[in-house]
Amino acid sequence: MKKKHLLPLAAATAAAAAYGCSGKTDEKPNVIIILADDLGCGDVSALGSTVLETPNLDRMCQEGLNLTDGHSTAPTSTPSRYSLMTGLYPWRNRDAEILAGDANLLIREDQPTIAKMMKDAGYATAAIGKWHLGLGKGEIDWNKEITPNPGSIGFDYSYIIAATVDRVPTVYVENGKVPGLDPSDPLYVNYKENFPGEPTALTHPELMRMKWSDGHNCSVVNGIPRIGYQKGGRSAYWNDEEMADVFLEKVKGFISENKDRPFFLYYGLHQPHVPRTPHPRFAGKSGMGPRGDAVIEADWCVGQLLDYLDETGLSENTIVIFSSDNGPVLDDGYADEAAEKWGDLTPALPYRGGKYSLYDGGTHVPFFVRWTGHIKPGSISDALVCQMDLFASLAALTGQDVPEGLDSMNTLDTFLGKDNEGREELVLGSNGRLTFRLGNWHLIPPYKGPKRNKPNIELGNSDVWTLYDLDTDIHEDNDLAGQHPEKVDEMKERMNGITSGVFSF
Repeated sequence: MKKKHLLPLAAATAAAAAYGCSGKTDEKPNVIIILADDLGCGDVSALGSTVLETPNLDRMCQEGLNLTDGHSTAPTSTPSRYSLMTGLYPWRNRDAEILAGDANLLIREDQPTIAKMMKDAGYATAAIGKWHLGLGKGEIDWNKEITPNPGSIGFDYSYIIAATVDRVPTVYVENGKVPGLDPSDPLYVNYKENFPGEPTALTHPELMRMKWSDGHNCSVVNGIPRIGYQKGGRSAYWNDEEMADVFLEKVKGFISENKDRPFFLYYGLHQPHVPRTPHPRFAGKSGMGPRGDAVIEADWCVGQLLDYLDETGLSENTIVIFSSDNGPVLDDGYADEAAEKWGDLTPALPYRGGKYSLYDGGTHVPFFVRWTGHIKPGSISDALVCQMDLFASLAALTGQDVPEGLDSMNTLDTFLGKDNEGREELVLGSNGRLTFRLGNWHLIPPYKGPKRNKPNIELGNSDVWTLYDLDTDIHEDNDLAGQHPEKVDEMKERMNGITSGVFSF
């Protein structure tokens, strides 16, 4: 069998369709997208994790729809987030790769975005949490209002971290401004060279309370070595352990202020991305080290949000979509024993690969949809779906037109459990390192490079074309390219038809 289901698929799909017809649809539903950072299917107990308990993500499955073939568009953060926001494949933008902390806004101000579309439909819009899509234009002055910012591409309110938790600047940015800055101690950021006299992980290792394993040896902030160099701005530094609580407070505040009108919220969790620094109330609770603790903290955040919607009476008019920006990774630059704790297992299981990988585990991520009173609880679908298609699907939900030239497809009925159609084909990856899905078939072109770059992460690089049938070989152990050359040729042609003018294979 291709997937492990909680309910018989046919029965679940039929029940979901019937249930959806009975729901109240005369109001515009609120929409919340929760995007975890580096979370794998093997991290979720409802999806088969044997080492972690995630009762609130399990609750998303129990109270809504589990899309068991759900994907990000790329196996890394910035490209997949770009697709979600723009409805475009990330490889159409050569700059859509992992951005530095001082990178400029990747999305053009005149470009269609999901936030602009929802705003045009009458929604209040907000982006809270991890951003990693760049800010500003040219050299950024962090001591002034940074423009363009999320407000420039459709978000009425934003409270974000510019990039990732392991990159400077280690400050929040609210509506384009860094809150809490002291003018007498301005903030400076540089990704090319250190500021004279400023300590780093290499020059002052005694400052570290967390050890780096690869690449994270620049400025040390809050005892954690980061990527990039930073000077000043100390009054505005975030507290790593309190970040989840800070974001959750902002989320609840936005919902409270907009509970009497339709709202669209993008909630970017920072867990379990490195450095893994869960609040002390979660530290040591998972038994799987800091990474496991960060997963259960993320799970708690989801539960807090669902509880808040229930308490405020908003659940029946709020669609909550949960997913992850890419597949999981264990050792990603810090020596936090994640790889040792997992041993021979990987949090991508039952899929092969993980973050950075061409294999299915690079983009195959948890994907749940909850809409109380509209989606049959415990529904399951194995339709091929993609985060990029939320743009066109939400446009259909709200009666908006989809701009010409987007790659996003309207699969709303699949996202709501009313059918099991999904996509037939999907290009995955970014910047020329692409793979192709056609039904259950997965085609990986040849790429040069190492076979492995992180513990338990196989990159999928090969000298030849490889082909896998995910219906019978969920872990991609058996290359069938030699047995099915006609399928390889068919998929090459269809893939080239989509990527024509940008890449050819």
